[in-house]
Amino acid sequence: MTLPIAWAAAREAVFAAGTAAAPGPVAVPLAEADGLTLAAPLATLTDLPAFPTSSVDGWAARGPAPWRIIGRVLAGDTAEPLAEDGTCVEIATGGMVPEGTTAVVRVEESTVTGGAVTGEPRKLPDWRRQGEEATAGEQLLPAGTTVTPGVIGLAASCGYDSLVCRPSPRAALLVFGDELLTAGTPGAGRVRDALGPALPAWLRRAGCDVVQVRGPVADTLEDHVAALRGAIDSGARLICTTGGTMHGPVDHLHPALAELGARYIVNTVAVRPGFPMLVAQLPGGQLVAGLPGNPQSTFVALVSLVLPLLAGLTGRSLPQLPTVTLGADVPGRGDFTHLALVTLADGRAHPVAHVGSSMLRGLANSVGFAVIPPGTEGRAGTVAQLVPLLDGELS
Repeated sequence: MTLPIAWAAAREAVFAAGTAAAPGPVAVPLAEADGLTLAAPLATLTDLPAFPTSSVDGWAARGPAPWRIIGRVLAGDTAEPLAEDGTCVEIATGGMVPEGTTAVVRVEESTVTGGAVTGEPRKLPDWRRQGEEATAGEQLLPAGTTVTPGVIGLAASCGYDSLVCRPSPRAALLVFGDELLTAGTPGAGRVRDALGPALPAWLRRAGCDVVQVRGPVADTLEDHVAALRGAIDSGARLICTTGGTMHGPVDHLHPALAELGARYIVNTVAVRPGFPMLVAQLPGGQLVAGLPGNPQSTFVALVSLVLPLLAGLTGRSLPQLPTVTLGADVPGRGDFTHLALVTLADGRAHPVAHVGSSMLRGLANSVGFAVIPPGTEGRAGTVAQLVPLLDGELS
């Protein structure tokens, strides 16, 4: 019998495996980079701003007032220097501040009489100095940063047309089980497949490119092996399966992995619910995440193993778990880590109802799992780690 690995050690092990299996970086156009991970630090290609820029509509002036108007600078123009005291140019917001400027006077705080401008500049300059935000070559973001719309905008302002990123992991989902219905209401010994529709959406939100969904896969060794081979042929780097992780009469995942020559990275985890979870690697480098068939246990395995695995595959750091204050007592599970579904109310984490391994009602009403370490119990008012249902999400 395989001894289960400690929950925290399992997270570390799959993260290391994902890091070792991460694909090489690729250059991705800015418009296609959202959600990917920077494979190299983002350093600005120019000073930000690249030239002094007016923050207001008004007058760029040299020396004391009054100032004689000698021109105009609009956004996008190249400004000629102000060579003489007592001169100014009209300037638009975003316009290049001419060399020699000593003040920018706002249009609403100035007076124009006979071609001459008077006014009082404010104490704080109304223009942005060259390099005020960053100087050329300065690192703005480290490798491993998730690309967001804000990152894309920053990169564009620095002069980038593309970003060097880790590509999205290609994922496949195989749903095992003769008892599953894919439409209609459950009955007569058959249950509705809740994971086939839910898990692809979850994998996409976690940053995967889902290239195949197959199920229900019949409960035979032959069909399991054929489904795994089909997922390999689809180009998936990550293959998630549901069900068949135990050693019962219709549990064929372990024999199928043996037939394909897989090696285990994690094989059962000391966590409740969901302990019969696994991650294995096939000879071609593909990673198989074997998730239990009970729906809540499936999601325990997802947050426990798949999120850390994906962090490694995408070149990110192992997700650091936030903490919450418990609003009620949470029981322990002996020698196992207990992942207890909680919701947030009044700034505290409260256990939810309907949390059986086969139930999804509690999951749908929660923000994640409170971590109760082995040999302990969670007490109201104490602090516990929280595993969000998706990395970085608390709602």
